[in-house]
Amino acid sequence: MAVELKQVTEDEADMRLDRWFKTHFPDLSFGHLQKLVRTGQVRVDGGRVKTSTRLSPGQSVRVPPLGDDAAPASSPAQSKAKGEGAVAGEEGGFAGSGSPFAPAAHQVRAAARREQTDAEFLRSIILFEDKDVLVLNKPSGIAVQGGSGTFRHIDGMLDALRAKDGQKPRLVHRIDKDTAGCLLIAKNRLSAAQLAKNFRSREARKIYWALVPGVPKPRQGRISTYLAREEAEERMRVARHGEEDASHAVTYYAVVEHAAQKMSWLSLKPVTGRTHQIRAHLAHIHHPIVGDPKYFNIENWELPGGLQNRLHLLARRLVIPHPRGEGMIDVSAPLPPHMAQSWAVLGFDATQYDPIVESPEG
Repeated sequence: MAVELKQVTEDEADMRLDRWFKTHFPDLSFGHLQKLVRTGQVRVDGGRVKTSTRLSPGQSVRVPPLGDDAAPASSPAQSKAKGEGAVAGEEGGFAGSGSPFAPAAHQVRAAARREQTDAEFLRSIILFEDKDVLVLNKPSGIAVQGGSGTFRHIDGMLDALRAKDGQKPRLVHRIDKDTAGCLLIAKNRLSAAQLAKNFRSREARKIYWALVPGVPKPRQGRISTYLAREEAEERMRVARHGEEDASHAVTYYAVVEHAAQKMSWLSLKPVTGRTHQIRAHLAHIHHPIVGDPKYFNIENWELPGGLQNRLHLLARRLVIPHPRGEGMIDVSAPLPPHMAQSWAVLGFDATQYDPIVESPEG
C-alpha cells in the first residue's frame, strides 16, 4: 500500500482521528496508530496531529503504508458478501456476479442466520429506544468494538439493525469488555453528531457501581490524577503532569454501603472519560475493583465465599439531553447476574438511595 490522501467527509465532522482510522482501517491497532502519529507519518492538511485531534469536513488525512494487517474497510455490502453478515440479493459485486470470489450459497445462508441472531440478541438487551437513540444493556464479557482476536462485538452486530436507508446505528461512546450496563447508540448521523457533542461538553452524566475491598476514607471524595497508557500491558498508569500522552482524569466516588469494613459498594461519577479511568483510579487509592484482572493489586487477598471472580463494575445510569432537544434521556441498567449474586451474599439493597447524585458535575 502506497501513501494515500483521504478526504474527511461531512458525516465525519468532529470525529477523533483515532476513531476515523478505526472506521476506515478496523484492523489497525491503537498502538500502531500511536507510533505512526508520533513519528509524523500520519498528518492532517500537512500538519502533525495527535490521536485525539478532531477532524473537519474537507480536511486531507495522510495515510502511510499500513501493512497487510490493516486493509481498508469494505463497503457494508462487500463485507456481508464476504461472510460478515451478508444477506442474499444485496448488491455489492460479489454474490451473483459470477466472480470467483462469490460466496457459496451455504455461506450466504449462514451469514443471514448470523444477522438474524445478532438482531434478536440486540433487541433482547434494549433498555430504551426511539427513532433516534438506542440504549443497550451490554452484558459483561462482550466487547464493544473489534480488536486483535475479537470477532464478535456490539459494533459488528449493529450491522443487523441497519435502517431502510442503509444507515447503520453508531456507537456514541465505549465501555470495557468486562463492564456491564448502559451503552448509548445513535440510530442516525444527526443523533451521532449531537450526542458526541454532548459527551465532549460533559452534558452527559454517567454513574457507575463497583464492589471493592475495604472502605475508602473519606467515604465520599474526588480522585484527580493524570493517566497514560502502558502499551506493553494494555493498561493505564498514573502519570505526572506534562508527561507525554498523559491526560487529566477526575472521578467522584461515594460509599453507598459496606459489609463489616471488608467490602464496599461504591457509586462513581467520572467527570472525564479516559480509558480504564475508574479501574485505574480505584487501584490508585488502594481499593481496586473485585475481579479486575488488570488492576487488582492487593496481595494475599481472598475472594469471599459466594462471590465470582469477575469484574464487579456496572455502567449503572446514563443521563443525557435528547439529540432533538426533547428533554432528557435517563436510563438505568440492572445489576448483571454475578453482581446481583454478590449483592445478595453481602446483604446490599440495590434500591436504596445513591449518594453520588449529589456530587459535583465537574
